[in-house]
Amino acid sequence: EKRWAKTEPGTGILINGEQGKAGNLVTRDGFADVEAHIEFMIPKGSNSGIYFQQCYEVQILDSFGKKDGELGVHDCGAIYERWDEKREPKGYEGTVPRTNASKAPGEWQTFDIVFRAPRFNEKGEKTENARFVKVVHNGTVIHENVELSGPTRGGNATEVAKGPFTIQGDHGPVAFRKFEVKPVNLD
Repeated sequence: EKRWAKTEPGTGILINGEQGKAGNLVTRDGFADVEAHIEFMIPKGSNSGIYFQQCYEVQILDSFGKKDGELGVHDCGAIYERWDEKREPKGYEGTVPRTNASKAPGEWQTFDIVFRAPRFNEKGEKTENARFVKVVHNGTVIHENVELSGPTRGGNATEVAKGPFTIQGDHGPVAFRKFEVKPVNLD
């Protein structure tokens, strides 16, 4: 069977193709502070991610069965690392989930995320970093109050007060059946 998940018209499930090598999906609207509820499914060995404001990635990866001490910044729920070719190590500042809450491949999983956008003054200068206030994976809190000094690897290099979501579609198969975003004010 080529397909790892099947859908029918009208189900509201989005899959990025049989091979998982579609382009990224970007929302039309931009967002600042949000509460997001996301339901996703991945097959064995797959990889994707969700970029808040096209800058800050929460990783989606088949991390099922990994022990907590083995988790890294590439595992499911991690805040992906920043990257700089001019420094050693090139990857830095990623945040590992405090525990592995991943379900088995082929099962629906959830993220409930509270995100606070960076703040800028009237001159456009950043005055406060973005932060993931809380990330809950399958009902388990995996991050609280993670400050982001800048964009994560693969994200837009320009930080903004309001920006779109990007769903990474070129690293492997992924399906979404819910992607709910509620703008909030976290001042």
